[in-house]
Amino acid sequence: MDYPFTTTILQVIERAPQWVRHDLEAKDAAIRARAEETLAAMISAALQDMQIPPPA
Repeated sequence: MDYPFTTTILQVIERAPQWVRHDLEAKDAAIRARAEETLAAMISAALQDMQIPPPA
């Protein structure tokens, strides 16, 4: 994985709400899936917002 992507993903995870962190550990599959989908959406949005320079 490219470094800027890694940095962005780590920043999103650091900012994840406590309920997401908690629900990622849930035994209930539906609760865990909701948290996974939320985190994936947060990461996706952050990656879309990145300013990526065009290839040289």
